[in-house]
Amino acid sequence: MDKKLQIDLQKTPKHVAIIMDGNGRWAKGKGMNRIFGHRNALTAVRESIEAAAKINVEAITLYAFSTENWNRPKLEVEGLMQLLISSLKKELPTFQKNEVKVNAIGNIESLPKKAQNTLADVINQTKDNSRITLTLALSYGSREEIVNTIKNISKKVVNKELNIKEIDEKTINNHLYTFNLPDVDLMIRTSGEQRISNFLLWQLAYAELYFTDVLWPDFREEHFYDAIIDYQNRERRFGKTSEQITE
Repeated sequence: MDKKLQIDLQKTPKHVAIIMDGNGRWAKGKGMNRIFGHRNALTAVRESIEAAAKINVEAITLYAFSTENWNRPKLEVEGLMQLLISSLKKELPTFQKNEVKVNAIGNIESLPKKAQNTLADVINQTKDNSRITLTLALSYGSREEIVNTIKNISKKVVNKELNIKEIDEKTINNHLYTFNLPDVDLMIRTSGEQRISNFLLWQLAYAELYFTDVLWPDFREEHFYDAIIDYQNRERRFGKTSEQITE
């Protein structure tokens, strides 16, 4: 049976975030280097975006490169940056065809200039697309994001642009990188690891977490739907009791 048919399209998550884990182990299992694993992960990226769009998910955020990833071997980092550039160029026609609006969060200025320029070009060319928003978390770390948010809000208080008594959750949301996105409803992590790894800590406050042993290069549309079906079988209470939700 087509797994998509098991999904209630009225209850799909608005925002799905994915920690794409297992590329290195996948490559090692085949006797290849880590970059081989990253290159072979593009099908998983494409199928996840397309699967999300088919069931009316509004936003999908992919943890593509963390602030900690800069500590990896230089050759791997350089290979990842080259792969980012080539992938964005290659996928642009698919983004346009599927009405994918591309967005990016993180310390984008720390990326190589060529990567910044390619990213800016793809973001600009897809800015009017409206079917689904794809956000790439690049040179991203949630703690760094929160520190920057506190600094920006503090600056407004010092400059008397903002009264300290007015600061609430909405104020913080409006100063995060993801200010234009809904909170994450579902976070998927592949490869069997069960950690959040400094990813969208504020935005994941009420998210359902789904962990799968599938390594990211092997992740396909059916695996994405498995996560959605699991999500729809959970009761999301947001601090309330089951009885209150039912009522």
